[in-house]
Amino acid sequence: MYNFLSKSPKDTLNFARNFAKDLKIGDIIVLIGDLGSGKTKFTEGILSFFGIQNEISSPTFTIVNEYTTEEVTIYHFDVYRLKNSLDFYNIGGDEYFDKGISIIEWGDIIEDALPPKYTKITFERVTENENYRNLIIER
Repeated sequence: MYNFLSKSPKDTLNFARNFAKDLKIGDIIVLIGDLGSGKTKFTEGILSFFGIQNEISSPTFTIVNEYTTEEVTIYHFDVYRLKNSLDFYNIGGDEYFDKGISIIEWGDIIEDALPPKYTKITFERVTENENYRNLIIER
């Protein structure tokens, strides 16, 4: 486990770009934090590392957005609207895991549906400065 202190959205983007260097097919990243804490900004940084510069948005209503490059497919989930892991299984969410890189916002909702090995990143607001975020990375 280690921490990263982000002092701005740009810091979060840059950290995510650097984090993405080691990602490979089958990796799962679970992002946990309040609304507006930086989860989607982090995802944007990962996608930009892979050359995806489109408008990135959280797939709150579609549940998953798919981004394909020549190297890899990235699945960006937002499971906020799901009640539990059964809903995730019902949409076939677990079938994505070995096909590309999966990024799951609000992944604690479906934690029992996740394989044993994944990276969890918790985004915490820092009370001293509203723009700061403490990112706690657990592998």
